[in-house]
Formats: sequence, structure tokens, C-alpha cells
Amino acid sequence: MNPIYKSTTALGLALGLFAGPAMADMEAAIQFLDEEIERSALTREEQEAEMQWFVDAAQPFAGMDINVVSETITTHEYEANVLAPAFSAITGINVTHDLIGEGDVVEKLQTQMQSGENIYDAYINDSDLIGTHWRYQQARNLSDWMEGEGADVTNPNLNLDDFIGLEFTTGPDGKLYQLPDQQFANLYWFRQDWFSDEKNMADFEAEYGYPLGVPVNWSAYEDIAAFFTGRDMSHMGVEGEVFGHMDYGKKDPSLGWRFTDAWMSMAGMGDVGEPNGIPVDEWGIRVNENSQPVGSCVDRGGATNSPAAVYAIEKYTDWLQNYAPPAAAGMTFSESGPIPAQGQIAQQMFWYTAFTADMVNEGARAVLNEDGSPKWRMAPSPHGVYWEEGMKVGYQDAGSWTLMESTPVDRAKAAWLYAQFVTSMTVDVEKSHAGLTFIRESTIDHESFTERAPSLGGLVEFYRSPARVRWSPTGTNVPDYPKLAQLWWQNIGDASSGAKTAQEALDSLCEQQEQVLERLERAGIQGDLGPVMNEEQDPQYWLDQPGAPKAKLDNEDEEPQTIAYEELIQSWQQ
Repeated sequence: MNPIYKSTTALGLALGLFAGPAMADMEAAIQFLDEEIERSALTREEQEAEMQWFVDAAQPFAGMDINVVSETITTHEYEANVLAPAFSAITGINVTHDLIGEGDVVEKLQTQMQSGENIYDAYINDSDLIGTHWRYQQARNLSDWMEGEGADVTNPNLNLDDFIGLEFTTGPDGKLYQLPDQQFANLYWFRQDWFSDEKNMADFEAEYGYPLGVPVNWSAYEDIAAFFTGRDMSHMGVEGEVFGHMDYGKKDPSLGWRFTDAWMSMAGMGDVGEPNGIPVDEWGIRVNENSQPVGSCVDRGGATNSPAAVYAIEKYTDWLQNYAPPAAAGMTFSESGPIPAQGQIAQQMFWYTAFTADMVNEGARAVLNEDGSPKWRMAPSPHGVYWEEGMKVGYQDAGSWTLMESTPVDRAKAAWLYAQFVTSMTVDVEKSHAGLTFIRESTIDHESFTERAPSLGGLVEFYRSPARVRWSPTGTNVPDYPKLAQLWWQNIGDASSGAKTAQEALDSLCEQQEQVLERLERAGIQGDLGPVMNEEQDPQYWLDQPGAPKAKLDNEDEEPQTIAYEELIQSWQQ
């Protein structure tokens, strides 16, 4: 048996998925609990009661075929391969859970918004679209849905208070627009065994004058990257060339996430404010007191092409060229993800905890000890020279269930049942062990994760700490995520390839963002929530104002600072 989950076919056969007419079936539910749910936040009696609710609620929809979609990550593979066939066997609702690229998910969603055609009955799309959903009102408002049309198919044991990411999926109007399905943060990853090696520690301190440790700022990260790149690591049994940094640079949609997923706020481009900078966010978009976008370029009060943004891009390109494997510049997000597990990378600033599941399996032996414990650890990413206390410190992905208004009510109800099934307290602990993307407090606190924590390199400690709320998705300043997101990878790709300087690429990016904002303003389709653009004026006017956009610093090389990993973990626990 696969240690993470059973094969789709075997489970489907065990549950009777491929035999008999479609109907809600408590016997299948009991067998599912016996076969698949070894760990749960609920007692067995509570699990059976929850399954009975699904059986009863699904009866009017038995025999219906529904289609849902998500990006391809381990958590969603578990849902598609294990939970979808189980749900179909238990409820009689035949669900097809498609797995496609994240950019393709956004494209399908955008097409459905523009055409009104029901392409999918439900989407797991990032909460980065919360500004889009709130303004366009084409996604069902789940707060009203659960009390109105969807009341008869809303699980009384859904327990919204148990979800840790509802702040990310709630609009400024206080309404819930999406239900979190998986969450993962963007943290710093490093080879703790290399960092704690006596020779490496002594050599580093002799060369740089301060201790080798978790970098607190970008200056220290750069020193560590330089130290390990090309270093002879044969004293630790490491053969071949090693590198002090890992990243990716191919001109591809995933390059856009690399920057909108808070790279600019980590550099210090935006304003103070959590979960997002106010009034200037990590996209460099400024809003007024009514949350209406008013500009992206510095001459309208935005920060997308500001000195701090240029600094952020220049550091990215310098490190990619000088400290990462040569092939990294031609890689996408998914291609670069497995590279650190091959054992030649010292650290990675921009590392998603969604990769944790792939870092602890058989394919990652190079970064695991003989007993299966990790040689690596995760920690908060260091921040750039423009960053200041109170600013957003990093990104947290919150892939969330979204029901579109263009989906017929009966299909939306059936899909809502599936969404609640795969996020239910009955299954969530087991799903989280498969994908390691936490959404529920009860799961994070489950004793099985206390037992597994030493094998997960700091993931459990991070999610149990108060610090986790300082990592957040894109906020509501972004009025049309699908239209604006595609501009990032195209323009940053020009900087990554060397076709343009960082300043030239960012000038182009902010101008194109403003063109979209101006079209939205003219169309008036977002009503009183849409853009109202500022007049252009001398950029110096805005650079002289407090907050973002920030004037260029005379010295962008701050004093490097590191912290011992053990001290960091202790601060989380406190």
C-alpha cells in the first residue's frame, strides 16, 4: 500500500464505485472510513454522523455528473485520486476533479466570467482573486449562499471558526467569497546540516566576520549564497558542484507568481500593513480610502516602478545569474521545485512549503538522514533593505473553493457538497498528511502532527506559531487578477532574460497595469468599487511623501545579520 494514499482504482473498487446505480450509500461511507481515515480530528462516531449528513443531503442530486478543477499539487492529487471517487461512491454524485496548471485554472475562470458559460461547477482558485470576486460579484457570496439558496446543502459541522485562512477569502464588505481548501507559505529553505558543520561555520565566520546562520536580511543571504557557490563540500561527502541559491527565470506564467507572491513586499516596496500594505500593496498598486485603485506608477502614487521595486528585481537577477545552477534561468516553477531535493543547493529564499511532501519521500534521499529525518529546515524568509517593521513578511497561498454565479443552482449545490467533503473535519487530518497544506486549527493541533513534526523541518512549528498570520496572499487592491497577473511574467521575463533593465521592465509593467485600471474605470463595470485614477504628477512629489513609494537609499547594502535556527524556533514557540 502506498504510504500516503491508496490507488484510485483499488479504492474505487473497494467502495463499489464501478458497480451498481448511482445512489447515496452509507455502507460505502463506512467502508471509506475503515479503509482511508486512520487519523481524524473527529471521533469515529462523529465521523459517521458527518458522513450520514452527506448521504442524506446528496440524495436529490444522485446520478448527477459535476466537474471541478484545481491546479496540480500533491493535495489536489489526493483529492482527485482518493476523495473524489470516495465522494462519488458515498453520495451518488459523479464528480470529475480535473488537475491542470495554475495559469490554466485562472484562464478557465476568466473565460467563464467573460462568457457566462458554465465551464466548471466549482473552482479551487487562489484567494489572490478576492479583489476580483468582491468587485465583479460574479462569484457566489458564500455567506449569503450558506444562509439562503445553499442552506439545505451546508454542513452543520462545517465549523468555519476552525479554518485558519478566512481572513484571506473575505471581502471588505465582510462577506466570505471563497472557502480555503489548502494553504502553504513561502518561506526560506536551507541545509541545516551544512550550516551546523564546524568547518563551514568556522570558514564562513573567518571570511565574513559574523556567524553562519539563518539570514535575517538580504545582505546576509547574499553572503551565504556567495560562500557556498562552488565550495568544496567533499568533507561532508558531497560530490559535484554546489550552489548557494536556487530560483527560476523562464518567461512563463509561473514567473509572475514569483513576484506577485510578495517578493516586492519582502524587499520593502509597499506600505506597512497586515495582511497587505495600506494604501500601497505588494503589487505596487495604491488605493484610496474607499479601496478604489488610483495608480501603479510612481507618478500616480504607486510603487511598481519605484526604487525599492528596482532593487527587488536587480537582486533577483544578480542572484539567479551568480549563485544558482546555470539551468535555473531556463526553468519554470514546477521544474525548479525538485532541484533542492537533489542535494546540491545550500539555501533557497523563495521556497513554497507545498514542496514539503516531496522533500520527505523516497525521491529525496539526498536531503534525508538514514532515519528519514530531514537534513534541511525552513524558516522565515529574510527581508530587503527597504523593508520595515509592520510590513508584510511573505506570501501564503490559499487555494479556495469558488462557486460562480453562472453555475446553475443544482450543479452549484452538488459541487458545494464535494467542496465541503474534501475540507471536512472527518477527512482533513488525513488529507493534510498527504499534502501538508493546512487549513484547519484542529488539524494543526492533532497529535499525529506532534509526532510527525520532527520529520517536517519546522513546518508544524511554523503553523502552530502566531507568526503564521504575517504571511498572506494578494489582497483586495488588485481589482482584476486574471488581467493584471499576466502582465507580470511578460515584463519580468524581459528583465530575467536581460532584454531590458529592471527599471525599463518595471516602467513597462506599471504603465500596462495602469492601462488595465483605466479601461476598468472607463467601463464602470465594477461600480463604486472600481478604479478612479490619480492625475499624473512629478514622481518626486510622491517620493517625498511618507510611506510608499520610497525614495532610493544612498546605500542599499545593509549590515548583514543572521540568527541561530534554535533561537528562531524558540521565539516561535514563545
